Amino acid sequence: MAKRVAINGFGRIGRNFFRALSEKYPNDIEVVSINDLFEPKYLAYVLNMI
Repeated sequence: MAKRVAINGFGRIGRNFFRALSEKYPNDIEVVSINDLFEPKYLAYVLNMI
């Protein structure tokens, strides 16, 4: 069963953390939430660029 995590902030560090989790633990950790002040459209755009 994958551990569930949330990311608070999706700036440079949050994006790098997300990328590291995706590459190192693709099946062990599930990102369930990203908290940031930007609009969801921007976050979706940035998430697709990773």
